[in-house]
Amino acid sequence: MSKRIHVVPHNGSWATRREGSSRVGSTHATQTEATSAARSTAMRERGEVIIHRPDGRIRDANSYGNDPYPPKG
Repeated sequence: MSKRIHVVPHNGSWATRREGSSRVGSTHATQTEATSAARSTAMRERGEVIIHRPDGRIRDANSYGNDPYPPKG
């Protein structure tokens, strides 16, 4: 099962959906609420959250746990 959780627009509200799944995990009134729910799951599972814009394009992504692309420095 994928550890990537997408925050997507869903029937006038917002939803969380695991990458590769056709069904949503949970629905929320606002994008902020959906992002918070996705973040807590990603932190627990050491995964990644991908936040989409209302038009479906990706707005932001955050990793929690082992970052596959750590910053160089």
